[in-house]
Order: sequence, then structure tokens, then C-alpha cells
Amino acid sequence: MNQIDIEKSPASFRDPSGYIFFRNDQIFRTIRFSYKQNYDFFISSELYNRLTKDNLLIEHEEVDYPGLDSSDIYKVLKPTKIEFITYPYEWSFSQLKDAALLTLEIQQIALEHNMTLKDASSFNIQFQGNKPIFIDTLSFESYKEGRPWVAYRQFCMHFLSTLLLMKYNDLGMNRLMSLYIDGIPLEMTKNLLPIKAFFKISHLSHIYLHSMSEKHSSSDNIERDIRITKNSLYALIQNLKKIIKNLTLSVKNTTWGNYYVENSYTREELQNKKIIVEEYINTISPSRLLDLGANTGLFSRIASSRNIFTVSTDYDPYCVELSYLEAKEKKEKNILPLFLDLTNPSPDLGWNGMERKSFLKRNKFDLVMVLALIHHLVISNNVPLDELTKCFSQMAHNLIIEFIPKQDIQVKSLLVNREDIYSNYNQEYFEKAFGKLYNIIRKETVSNLGRTLYLMKKW
Repeated sequence: MNQIDIEKSPASFRDPSGYIFFRNDQIFRTIRFSYKQNYDFFISSELYNRLTKDNLLIEHEEVDYPGLDSSDIYKVLKPTKIEFITYPYEWSFSQLKDAALLTLEIQQIALEHNMTLKDASSFNIQFQGNKPIFIDTLSFESYKEGRPWVAYRQFCMHFLSTLLLMKYNDLGMNRLMSLYIDGIPLEMTKNLLPIKAFFKISHLSHIYLHSMSEKHSSSDNIERDIRITKNSLYALIQNLKKIIKNLTLSVKNTTWGNYYVENSYTREELQNKKIIVEEYINTISPSRLLDLGANTGLFSRIASSRNIFTVSTDYDPYCVELSYLEAKEKKEKNILPLFLDLTNPSPDLGWNGMERKSFLKRNKFDLVMVLALIHHLVISNNVPLDELTKCFSQMAHNLIIEFIPKQDIQVKSLLVNREDIYSNYNQEYFEKAFGKLYNIIRKETVSNLGRTLYLMKKW
């Protein structure tokens, strides 16, 4: 097997300890000889076994891989594949909170095995069902007595800063992580947070005082120069855990949180819609489904409850939060709630635009579901139906889509304060536009105002 057969991940070039590569839709991680001592201790100390046993760290197997330049490669690992890669600017508040607590738990356990996390990036976390899991096997190094936690500042920038901004400012503040992929600067966090956020001494010490120290010297150098006992490190971890566990969101009303109660459907119509969606899903029998505009995931769960891996997205971060909390409460393994603004999805980011893939490039699905959404895209965002057709056709071969006519109360509400310039927004043109790329397999009227569900397949 030649070196040319592999595809190196552009997201792992920063790590001197190894790199990730792909072949035949499988993922591999190399370990360079420079990391040999830390890796061997990671295994021999039983830290790997402890973390994987508790489902805190992704499992891997060591494999032979001929064709690599063996002069630089100590080991090749084949980790368990994550179903869908996500980034912190797509998570809900509680997803980020759980990722933060996972990072702290791993750091605490690592110290018990005389190791420590050398970085605490939120990008080291992915989600398997309703639980976060750590994926960077090369983030561990041997603990040296008296040395502080070198990843403390990074943890504050990636997790604590973002959670505080989401709590005290706006739930959408985690989108700043797409601008600052190395973490939100603590000075910026200090300037953005309201005064009441600093009434708690814990917030003051970890954010305000920490940011002040950055003005005078490199925080990394400060942390490396100060000697600190292991017991003090444990105390720091416990303090951060307590702070983050106590961060909660106040219950509030959201534009779409009560949609299923306050919408155009009667109870009978809503039940009929569920039955038809289930029939459409069964007709396709997908293994992977993408639900766009999923709200709190009512229809997503028709698929996920049938062991179909379902990415359930919505523009309202509070809806995503409610959906994730439901997934946790019910221990649902096949649904992944995520924030997605379809008019401005997560783009390619990082060095050379290659470190973080855009949402639309990360994976393909067997079926995309678009229920009660296109009228918002057409009328609120001025996206033509022809553009929607092209967009959805790139996501999956099969489509379940709902057309909402102008006589529907929801469309009328969108047109109240704007001129109706949407002459092409009608059912005839909708079918014509989508008929260019799709074959309409089935269509069913699901409300007395003319809402219609379609099942389509690409020609």
C-alpha cells in the first residue's frame, strides 16, 4: 500500500505528536516517535482502559498499516468512527456544559494516573447519541510534580467563557467560536459580560483576573512558572466543576418552542401528519436522516426511534436545547440535536479554510426532511424555490418536504408587514421547481388549509 493511498486530515496538522488520515471511509491516527513515551505510559498506567470503560474516551485498536513512512511513525490507531462530526458553535448550552464537565472529569482521572491533559479544546469533544465523548488520544502527557495545569487558560477560553456569555448575554453567543477557533479571548469575555456576572467571586477569578494577567504576560508562561501541588490541581478542577454545574438557563418563552401547540394544525391533523411522515420514512428506509427546521424534534424522533441516525437541526438555539435535554432524559441514542441556520450554515474555517469543514460538506444523508420550513426561507429570507431545490438535492437522494400555502395562518403572519412580491410561491410552481430534479412519489394533504406533504426522489 503506497503513501499516496491515504488522505491526511487538514484538521490535525497542528499536532506534533501525530496526524489523522482517512482511507476507504475509515479513520486512522498515527503516533510519532516523539509521543512514544507519553503513549506507552497512557496505556501502561491503565488510564486508557479506565476512560474507555467509562465511555469517556473514544476506543481504538492498534493496527498494522503498510506503506507509511515508518521512520517517523511509532503506532497507527484505528479509533471508533463518530457518526457525524460537530463543532461547539453548533451545540446547545447543555451540550457545551456537558462537554466542559467531561473535560474536567477526564483531567481529574488523568491526575489519578499521574497524567494530565496538555490541551482542553472543545473541538476534542464529539457526541455519541446523548453523551459527549473525548476523541483526542494524544492529548495526554505525564504529570510533573509542581507543574500547573497548562490547559487551564484554554479551558476557560473554550468552555467557561462561552457558557457565561450564553447564560448572561445570549444563547447564540457560542457562535463566536466560529470566529475564534482557538477560544474566545478572556479580555473579550470580560468586556462583553454584564456586571452582574462578576458578583460571583468564581467568575471574577477565572475570567476577570485571568484576563488581567494576560495584559502583562503570557498566561502560558505564568502557569508554567508557578509551582502548584497536585492537591491544588484537584481543588481547581473541583471548583471549575462546581461553577459549571451551577450554570443554568432561566426558563423562557421562545418563538418556536410551543410551535406544536400554537400552530395551524388540529390535534387530528397533527396525528395524521405523524402517520404520513412515518409511512414516507418507512418507504425510504434510510440509515441516516437530516431534519431541517426540526423545532424540538417531534418528527425527528419518528426516525430516531426506529434506529435511524438522525441529525435534528433548528435555527432557534432554545429549541435545540430542549431537544437535547429530552434526548438525555429519555437516553435516546440515535438523535443528535444541533443548531443550524440554513441561510448561513457553518462554513469552512481555520487555516487555509481546511481545519473545520462546513456543515454541508461533512456528510451525506439518505433522506432529508423539511417540514413547515420553506415558507420561512422563501418569504422571510427571499430564497427562491429553485435555489431550495438545488440545496436539498445536494444533501440527500430522497426528500420529505411540506408545502405551506399562502392561505395558511403561518404564511399570512409572515406577510403582515411586507409586500407580497412572492408570485411564484404557490403549489403549482413549487411542484414545477422541484420536479426539475425530483420525481414526486407521493403527496398528501395534511390540513384543511392545504398544507401538503411530499415524498420525492432524485431523478
